[in-house]
Order: sequence, then structure tokens, then C-alpha cells
Amino acid sequence: MASLAPSVPALRATTPGARATRSVRHLGPNWYASVMGTAIVANAGAALPLDVPGLRTACAAVWALSLAMLLTLLAARATHWARHRDQARAHLMDPATAPFYGCLSMALLAVGGGAVIVGRDWIGLPAAVALDTVLFTAGTVIGLAAAVGIPYLMVVHHKIEGASPVWLLPVVAPMVSAALGPLLVPHLPAGQAQQTLLIGCYALFGVSLLATLVMLPLVFGRLVTGGPLPLALTPTLFLVLGPLGQSTTAANKFADTAAGVLPAPYAHGFAAFAVLYGVPVTGFALLWLALAGAMVLRARRRGMGFAMTFWAFTFPVGTCVTGAEGLALHTGLDAFRWLAIGLYALLVAAWLVAGFHTLRGLFSGALLAAPGTAPAAPRPVTARTT
Repeated sequence: MASLAPSVPALRATTPGARATRSVRHLGPNWYASVMGTAIVANAGAALPLDVPGLRTACAAVWALSLAMLLTLLAARATHWARHRDQARAHLMDPATAPFYGCLSMALLAVGGGAVIVGRDWIGLPAAVALDTVLFTAGTVIGLAAAVGIPYLMVVHHKIEGASPVWLLPVVAPMVSAALGPLLVPHLPAGQAQQTLLIGCYALFGVSLLATLVMLPLVFGRLVTGGPLPLALTPTLFLVLGPLGQSTTAANKFADTAAGVLPAPYAHGFAAFAVLYGVPVTGFALLWLALAGAMVLRARRRGMGFAMTFWAFTFPVGTCVTGAEGLALHTGLDAFRWLAIGLYALLVAAWLVAGFHTLRGLFSGALLAAPGTAPAAPRPVTARTT
């Protein structure tokens, strides 16, 4: 890993504003994964089927942190596009980076949904609904644009050598809208408005589910025919859990919301669908969790260090937590209750590890350095794995 020590004097000669601008040149859309991973800790924790004193307050604090992270990243990425358009365009043309534009949509949606789930305790329900309305609308529009635009770039411009789990990021964004949109249904006028939003979320569910069914066999086929992923990319295997857990969560949310909004046959149908769909998909998610976990342990034994891909351990696992929470509610089974609690413990542990190493890499400058470089430091920091 090359040193940037020779360039330090030049950096010191520039103004603080120039240094700030220079620091965001290599800030990619993958950073929104840290916002998603933080917001899901709050959202999943607030609905956990466990009575722990202070848990909801802690979740509200984590949600506030995710909101602050989102605002900071939006400002930094705006600076990136304003000052480094060449690099921003290069990210779009890079098949390894472009799919992460789906993370912007999911970050907006996760923070917006968290406002209604737990943020309302601090900012009040009217403000929470207003904030969620803005973020849900923006996140859904951006998510649909990414779900169409990124595959278009993959076909027309990108030179694809092999399938990757990150391909799922743009197509899973509409599923996040489907899962969080029902939170706004009770705050709309009864009748057509509520029905349109709920059915619209069900359509988004179909958009994402069918696109995932197209992508997932390619990802698994790549593993079988091409062998394990590079060490730094191994955590991205956890991204497969995202559409699985999020679709289960969405199915449960439809069942929660449909009663009183849709005619009785459809409301009962959604209640049955939540269990008939969610249980087998959760079973497959657990199978994939075991497979991906084994691959991560293998990569760790072979020297896998920290990379920003570690954030893949957070949001996808969090969606499985919310999916298990919904199934615990609709089936009444303690097995799903304990599954949600166990997965939430895994989520919090992964969030703490990813957060600690991200802060460490930020302070050292390694995470904002150009690929293949790192600023000189007294102690090496393994914040970027090649």
C-alpha cells in the first residue's frame, strides 16, 4: 500500500476548505450503507419482542445518530458531485461501484421509517410523519430510478466479468419502500388514498421480488463456477439476506395494515400470505446466513481485514430481525420471537464492529484515501483490504 507522505506538505499549504474538498474525492455511494446499518438497529430494536428498560430510548438515540449521519453524508456527497464530477461519473461507469447508488434510496427510506417507528418519541408524531413523507417519497423515486438505471448501465456500458452480490442493491431498494410505506397509510385519508398507497407498496414488492429472482441465480452460479469471492468482498454475501428479510417484513406489514383499508377477502388474504410466504423465505434466509457465515470465517482465517464491505453485516441481518418479529406476531410462536432476539444480538455486534473500524479508518484517513493509497501514520490501519 503506497504512502502519501510526499504530498503532505502540499496539503498543508492549501486552505482548510480545499483540504475538505480533497477529502471527499473518493467518497463513494457505498458510504450510505453505514446510514442504513445504523437506522436498522433502531428500527428493529424498537419492535423487538422483549421488554428491556431503556431499550426504546436507546433506539431513539441510535435513530437520531442515523439522521445526523444521513445529513452529513448528503452534504459530503453533494460536495463530491459539485467538485469532483469526473470521479462521480467514474463511479457510475464502474460496475463494482454503480450498484451502491441503491444505498442512497435505502438510507433515505430507513431513516424516514425510523422517524415514525421510534423518532416520534423525540420529535413528535406530526414532525415524524412529515419527515417520513419527504424521505419516503425521495427514497422511492431514487430507488425506482436506480432499479432501472443501474441495470441499464450494466447492459450498455459496464464490462461485467462475473456476477456479484452487490447487483442486488439497486433492485432491493423498492422492497424497502414496500416494507416501510405501510407506516404512512394510517396517516392518509381513509378510502382511495390509503388503498392506493398500500396497493402501490404491494406493486413495489413485486418489482423487487421478481428482479431478485432474476439476479440471485446469477450470484449463486458465480460462486459455484468461479469459487469464493475475493477476501474483501466476502462480506457482500450477506447482501442476499436483504431482499429475503425485507420481503418477509413487507408481507407482514401488508397484513398489519390491510385490515380496515382493503375489503375483507383481500385483508384476510394478506394475513395468510404473511405466514405462507414469510416462513419458507425465512428458512432459506437462515440457510444462506449459515453459508455466508462459513465463507466469512474462511476468509477471516485467510487474512481478511476490515473494509467498508463490513457494513453488509448490518442492514441485511436487520431485515431478517424485522421479518422474524412480524412472524412472531402473526404466528404466536416463541421460536420466531427468540430468532428475532438472537439475530438482533448479531446485528448489534456487527454494527459495533463496523462502526468502530469505520471511525478508526476515518481518523487515520485510510478510508477516504485513493484506492491503493493511505496517508502516512505511526501505526498501520487495515481499513482497506485489496
